[in-house]
Amino acid sequence: MKSIQKSYTLNTSLTRVWDALVNPQTIDLWGGGPAKMSEKEGSEFSLWSGDIHGKNVLVKPEKELVQEWYSGTWEKPSIVKISLLRDKGQTIVELDHVDIPDEEAKEIDKGWDEYYFGPIKELVEKNTN
Repeated sequence: MKSIQKSYTLNTSLTRVWDALVNPQTIDLWGGGPAKMSEKEGSEFSLWSGDIHGKNVLVKPEKELVQEWYSGTWEKPSIVKISLLRDKGQTIVELDHVDIPDEEAKEIDKGWDEYYFGPIKELVEKNTN
């Protein structure tokens, strides 16, 4: 099993970044939809029409989101932890993704940049003062 650690700097508020992570309508705007998502701890979610699905294990609004992620025929979930910090008018996103099947790690690593936080960054930085 592999793990991925990444950090992203977004020139916007914690509120906008959090909304992009947990609001299904906003998720649809950055390309992760159709999405089913909630801020409720223990709730199930799905992204990209169910290609990624799982459960919100820990939810600390505008601070931390921990999820069990399943994809394809995974028997065991991988764990995604997203932490948000405010620094000098920017939001710092710390990503820790563990228990990734070896054969999918390279594609998932690329996917975080190209399909998840890249599009989120583009969306949330629009019209930001």
